[in-house]
Amino acid sequence: MRPEGLVCSNSATTCDPERSGRQWARRYADGMASLSSVDWPILTERLRIRPLEDADLDAVWEFRRLPEVNRWLGRAPDTRDAFGETYSDPGRRAITFVIELADATGGAPAIIGDLMVKVGDAWAQAEVAEQAEGTEAELGWVLAPAYAGRGYASEAVRAVIDLCFGTLGLRRVHAGCFAANEPSWRLMERLGMRREEFSRKTALHRSGEWMDGMNYGLLAEEWPGRR
Repeated sequence: MRPEGLVCSNSATTCDPERSGRQWARRYADGMASLSSVDWPILTERLRIRPLEDADLDAVWEFRRLPEVNRWLGRAPDTRDAFGETYSDPGRRAITFVIELADATGGAPAIIGDLMVKVGDAWAQAEVAEQAEGTEAELGWVLAPAYAGRGYASEAVRAVIDLCFGTLGLRRVHAGCFAANEPSWRLMERLGMRREEFSRKTALHRSGEWMDGMNYGLLAEEWPGRR
């Protein structure tokens, strides 16, 4: 599921593959920003996207604890305390972002969902593994059911794809879901992500059932926002 051309010198007579590979890796490293350096929040027409904070946990727990939501989650703590412990982990906190309504009037903006943006390494053969470091991101999302059907999830995910291919300078994003989670894979298809895998009974659900899985991907050059 998971190579790109060499960067050669301007001279038509020289092309050092080893040096070019190092230049390619540095180009990506120099061009990519870390999530911590992003100018948060990200604003869309209707939404604000920003890093998760301690004060957000009660609101996020309220929709993540719902059976129709947590049945599809890879991890679903069954108590508020366990949920808080999970999201006190620095690694998880660093890749989790909340979705707020930007036009909330009076009081704090309503948190209507959350997003995961997990920058990682692409698969590579050992000799060129360094060139694949930090070049792609896995995406994930949860939307409170009360706000479904209004295009909020598409708007939020589109914004983080823009972030990945813009500010972060990544070359690919990908996401996966249970095949039975139709709203999720339909969202990916609406955004132009390509179905790269449909696997039969490869994912063990906490119910005990082996379920089909689906994986989608998108390259920077395929993203309309890049053109």
